[in-house]
Amino acid sequence: MIKFEHVTKSFASSGGQTVFNDVSFELREGELFCLLGPSGCGKSTLLNLLAGFEDPTAGTITKRGQPIAGPGSDRGVLFQTFEALFEWLNVRENVELALKVKKMPKRERTRVTEEYINLVGLEGQERKYPGQLSGGMKQRVQLARVLANSPEVLLMDEPFGALDSQTRRAMQSELLRIWAADRKTVLLITHDIDEAIALADRIAVMSAGPNAHIAKTFDVDLPRPRAHGTEFVELWNAIDASLERPSRKAAA
Repeated sequence: MIKFEHVTKSFASSGGQTVFNDVSFELREGELFCLLGPSGCGKSTLLNLLAGFEDPTAGTITKRGQPIAGPGSDRGVLFQTFEALFEWLNVRENVELALKVKKMPKRERTRVTEEYINLVGLEGQERKYPGQLSGGMKQRVQLARVLANSPEVLLMDEPFGALDSQTRRAMQSELLRIWAADRKTVLLITHDIDEAIALADRIAVMSAGPNAHIAKTFDVDLPRPRAHGTEFVELWNAIDASLERPSRKAAA
């Protein structure tokens, strides 16, 4: 469904330094794909390229064979932080905002908004404002808003990184439940090996930057939900061994 072919990204603001070089990988339709790697390897930049927020320096990114040319409602982005929520709008108003912009009729807009508020478990919280919500509930609002816009591809940039461990595990379970219901294609950025194994169908490991690349790709064949058994630990160790930390790269 999605193809990155020989993609390179450099930034003039950093003296033309190449963040990653000659990156190629694919996202299959309906899969949950994790991009894992150390800080500074360009994971978020790759996501921004697919979202259409930036252009590659070289190479191509296509969706169903068509080049990505700017942002589009077919790709929904869920960020780690909560700044994308409008503090002056309540839960319902935040979720239905994009539907208003699309000029969806009010009756249909109300139905869709209620459907996704209920789907992420926020029924009864519709009149609360972001300042009255916990971090986990804010992230549920963002997820509901993205899903209500019905994207084909869901792009998630370390969406649970700002949450405490208990809330993080709960949101991971929610993501799997929602993903299993309609099998959207998901690209999830993370630096957490446990999270990647718990969620992904496949995991691509990036080397340390600059000049990062895809070091290795792992298929995750473990049944869900995934407990920390022998196979989980073996895969964890294999992924950890493939990670090239910046300190290791500097030493080399």
